[in-house]
Amino acid sequence: MELQLALDLVNIPEAKQIVAEVQEHIDIVEIGTPVVINEGLRAVKEIKEQFPSLKVLADLKVMDAGAYEVMKAAEAGADIVTILGATDDATIRGAVEEAKKHNTKILVDMINVKDIETRAREIDALGVDYICVHTGYDLQAEGQSPFEQLRIIKNVVKNSKTAVAGGIKLDTLPDVVKANPDLVIVGGGITGQADKKAVAAEMQRLVAQG
Repeated sequence: MELQLALDLVNIPEAKQIVAEVQEHIDIVEIGTPVVINEGLRAVKEIKEQFPSLKVLADLKVMDAGAYEVMKAAEAGADIVTILGATDDATIRGAVEEAKKHNTKILVDMINVKDIETRAREIDALGVDYICVHTGYDLQAEGQSPFEQLRIIKNVVKNSKTAVAGGIKLDTLPDVVKANPDLVIVGGGITGQADKKAVAAEMQRLVAQG
């Protein structure tokens, strides 16, 4: 089980500062969609150059032109690129084919997919590396969590690794670990804490037990 740090509400200098603080306790750095919108793929390139031992995920949430967008992210140094599960199979297949050329992984984000079980089964057959259940920011504000969806995909996914994101904090992490995903994605649960390093270290310890 790996731990991914999601960076959403930062610029490049702030991102570097946070990663420097917690780098020994995480496996993957996610350059979140807001960062990519504000800073471009340069954010992926600069983080990868400064922290070459960490994997970098570009959260592009690709909905079309899968091969092209994966190619551009891979050129910037992305190890993993996100595609939306709500897109069509052709986009996912194109992304997977392109990713193989660059030794890049594909994570499919299931945010807003209505029939999680059916779609997870379909996507699992397309050769993606991760399928991620994700409760978005707006739904988190309404009290929703991704834990039930994680249990659903764990039952149907046979080939891909499973990932979970959405409002995970230190006090809810033990429940996540029990569900045994391959990848746990944490944003504000680390970045919003006063002692980011201590929280990341404790999360790493819990994830290592999974």
